[in-house]
Amino acid sequence: MSIVEESPSAPAEQSEQSADRARRRARIEAGLVTAGSSVSAVLIAFFLSALLLLVTGKSPGVVSSTMWEVATTTRFQYEMIERAVPFIIAGVAFAVAAKMNLFNIGVEGQYLFGMFWAAVIGANVELPALLHVPFILMVAMLAGAFWAGIAGYLKVRLGVSEIISTIMLNAIALQITDWLFNDFFRFDDASGTLDVRTKPIPETGWMPDFVDGKLNSYLVIALIVCVVYYFLVFKSRFGFRLRASGLNATAASTSGISSGRMVMIAMLISGAIAGLAGLQYLLGEAHSYGPARPSGYGFAGLSVALLGRNNPIGIILAGLLWGFLEASAGPLQLEDIPRSIVNVIQGITLFSVVIVNSVISRWYTKRTTEAAAARLSMEAAA
Repeated sequence: MSIVEESPSAPAEQSEQSADRARRRARIEAGLVTAGSSVSAVLIAFFLSALLLLVTGKSPGVVSSTMWEVATTTRFQYEMIERAVPFIIAGVAFAVAAKMNLFNIGVEGQYLFGMFWAAVIGANVELPALLHVPFILMVAMLAGAFWAGIAGYLKVRLGVSEIISTIMLNAIALQITDWLFNDFFRFDDASGTLDVRTKPIPETGWMPDFVDGKLNSYLVIALIVCVVYYFLVFKSRFGFRLRASGLNATAASTSGISSGRMVMIAMLISGAIAGLAGLQYLLGEAHSYGPARPSGYGFAGLSVALLGRNNPIGIILAGLLWGFLEASAGPLQLEDIPRSIVNVIQGITLFSVVIVNSVISRWYTKRTTEAAAARLSMEAAA
């Protein structure tokens, strides 16, 4: 009878394979817990909103039927997706900074600053269509990165909280762009209209519609931003250093990772992405900058990132939810439901997300710690 000797490396390989399987199971479980917490938060938010409607004398049935009509009507579906695009981009901008444990509240000012300079410079440059649009995108990214870089510099050099600096920079960006627009860049086309704007961008700098007047091709830019964010933050060496420094700057510094440098880079990237948030309006609709510019993308991006747990797929789904709520506002008003109801639902959703995520994160951390301790005890006893 022959005896087959087992390779000495076999037990080690089996142990490594078991560890890999355990890590995969842990990642899948963590993903399910994360998705479950966000879905639970949304369901709780809608339940609380229904109670609020009852208290205020409004019918939850009317609201739900109207929202269902919005969700199942093609015209409103296009509107939902188009409204979701800037929310998704703003959400990614916030998420990049959040991975470095930074709270970038300045997305609002960064996209306004980026949109303003993209409109001004893009209107005064003549390029072929294949170059004009990328040029305008680059201008917006550079302007947004510059504005976010101010907060990053203050954080690194002076220890100023990025929360305080970015909030103040939002107001400063609004005032500076209004001053520059009113004193230097108002375009007088002698039409006598009160809707004053900057010089219009040539057609070579426009983003065409996929569906005429309903869905703009800027959606592709939002999806590209999400893909780049995924590979940059979750699949690259830089992303590992960013996340490691965000989790524990002291431990990361012992491995040669400069926390200050990562803070600055994270803010620059976050600002660059934020600069793109307003360009669907600029390149797909208005083609110039004026007082009727969009607002509120910064708060929406923060909400979308929190609801999506800074995950690219989660951010896309959360952005679609925010776009759906915004698209529902008009039909709800026709049913005598005020626009403020949508704002209340959004606020309750954000509030629920923060609470539910906190509770579930503590539960999951405790559960994981107890499981690890039990496994170590069993291994020690063996």
